[in-house]
Amino acid sequence: MYSIIDIESNGAGYRHECIIDIAIYRYDGQKITDQFISLVNPESDITPFVQKLTNITPKMVKTAPKFHEIAKRVIEITQNTTLVGHNIDFDYRMLRQSFKRLGYDFQINTLDTIPLAKKMIPDEVSYSLGKLVKSLGIPLTNHHRAEGDARATLELFKLLVSKDTENEIIQKQHDETNAKTYINKIKVLTQDLPNEKGFVYFQNEAGKIILSDYVQDINKFSKKVFNSKSKKWEQIQNDVEQINYELTGTDIIARLILNSKNIKKREVFPFGLYFRNNKYIVEKNKLNKTERPILKFRSFTQGTKAVQFIGLQEEFNDINAFIKKIDFRKRNELWLGQGRKLGEKLFLIIENGKVVSYGFYELFTQIQTLSKLSKLKIDLPLPSADLHNDLQLALLRGDFETLPLPK
Repeated sequence: MYSIIDIESNGAGYRHECIIDIAIYRYDGQKITDQFISLVNPESDITPFVQKLTNITPKMVKTAPKFHEIAKRVIEITQNTTLVGHNIDFDYRMLRQSFKRLGYDFQINTLDTIPLAKKMIPDEVSYSLGKLVKSLGIPLTNHHRAEGDARATLELFKLLVSKDTENEIIQKQHDETNAKTYINKIKVLTQDLPNEKGFVYFQNEAGKIILSDYVQDINKFSKKVFNSKSKKWEQIQNDVEQINYELTGTDIIARLILNSKNIKKREVFPFGLYFRNNKYIVEKNKLNKTERPILKFRSFTQGTKAVQFIGLQEEFNDINAFIKKIDFRKRNELWLGQGRKLGEKLFLIIENGKVVSYGFYELFTQIQTLSKLSKLKIDLPLPSADLHNDLQLALLRGDFETLPLPK
């Protein structure tokens, strides 16, 4: 049994896409036994490029079912089948990440018609669906709509099956795709990892953490570990059986989590902000050992961006006004800022100029009293100089709403 699928997305950034159109044909090798075709409300914007490509407009999907409303039907129609698609990795990823948002781990064997076509119909000019089916005389209506593309993929798959008289190539391709090889192990372990900042945890079969780190891109870091030829990663590559992660959203949140776990991870701030001749400048700190920088930066670029921002604020022409703006001393405040994910807020409790605790809450939660905050807060064991500098920068940029501490 096969389920032939095609999905159109809203064109959002990688791993942030949402399904806007889906078509699935359940096929028993002879005939279509079931089908499901639907527009889907992505609950987010559709890019102009995708609107032009698919002719699907925001108005068309406004009353369409949301993914959670069709999820059960997708599971039913694909159950006990092999999922077949033209560039199936995309469709499978779209399904997995859509189900993951619902807290469900969707897994199924897959088969891609592109490598099959390259083996059985060599020397084609192009293996894109549109050009390939046109070359083969397979009808394609409503190209770049899920129904039309899925139906053309089904007809292509029928042709490939008929040409594979010994059933060798189809079986080999299926076995290669789903075999427990090192390549497939990497694919399975990394296919759902986000390209975002956070803590990554490599675990062995028993669940023991064998590698953990804070990284700028969880997906990229994990693939780098697997692709490394270095001996130091060999044991990790062999033993890892699952990868988990904890998103941080910002460097500030990462620093807070490291601090709360009492993990020392020293950061280097080689550049500094100085005020000379009524002008703010950025230079390497080691060039001037007598003058302390007003702020420190991880890179020259970060520093120049700060200077550009300062230049737009007329009040900061007065250095004293600027220092007062970023001064922490004697502050007793509640700071509210961006959390780790959409719909979440970060809060910081600052007492006598020191961050003593932090926590997270959902946007709909009403935070009105310190006693309510105390149930959510995570205390920091030690103040961090690196954190202090990051927070001064955030304060300068206006990343936080600052309020008096509630009673």
